[in-house]
Amino acid sequence: MIIESLFPELCNLFADSSNMKYLKQCMPEAEFTGTEYMSEPLFATKDVDLIYMGGMTEHTQELVIKKLMPYKARIMELIEKDVPFLITSNAIEIFGKYIENEDGTKIEGLGIFDFYAKRDMMHRFNGLVKGTFKDMMIVGFKSQFTMAYAGDFKEKFIHVERGTGMNPEDDNEGICCHHFYGTYLIGPFLCLNPHFTKYLMTVMGVENPVLAHEAVIMDAYHRREKEFSNPKTKF
Repeated sequence: MIIESLFPELCNLFADSSNMKYLKQCMPEAEFTGTEYMSEPLFATKDVDLIYMGGMTEHTQELVIKKLMPYKARIMELIEKDVPFLITSNAIEIFGKYIENEDGTKIEGLGIFDFYAKRDMMHRFNGLVKGTFKDMMIVGFKSQFTMAYAGDFKEKFIHVERGTGMNPEDDNEGICCHHFYGTYLIGPFLCLNPHFTKYLMTVMGVENPVLAHEAVIMDAYHRREKEFSNPKTKF
């Protein structure tokens, strides 16, 4: 089993690199490879079992879009073939139509999904999110300069019960298409959401997924569930 992390030297904000560090502890028998920016992505020529990319600076977003644009058709092919993707933080914006700056200029995205992001670099949004995916409670944190918009998010990931979705008027957060899972949530996401981590491992082909440090991870998850369910907790 092969897990590819895209551009870890650049896409590592908000401790998102710990997503792969934790997954590696859960799957010590798997092969984890980090593809540097100057290298060809492994998924371009080989079959992989998970593609991961984490948060990055705004300048890096432009570099990553330029890097991945020649592989757009291959990425779409892999999504259609149910290859799992986990995309966290503002890396999700790479896959949208465009990113709009405050002055109205636009940075073209890969255009794989029908949404766009608007930047407001003078106002960082920080918040908590509590929601559901299938029958799983999902929790996480947001820290971003953008909000995302579309006429209708057809590929919805998390139904938000408390907190902000893709924008303040949307109660859905992230993109879910086949086994592509994209979310603004940081944390790192897999450590915060053990049930989803097990689900992702199952999607990747692990028959009996076992979490590393499961008792500790689950205890922290239930403590956070209690905290996020408390009406006094500010979101």
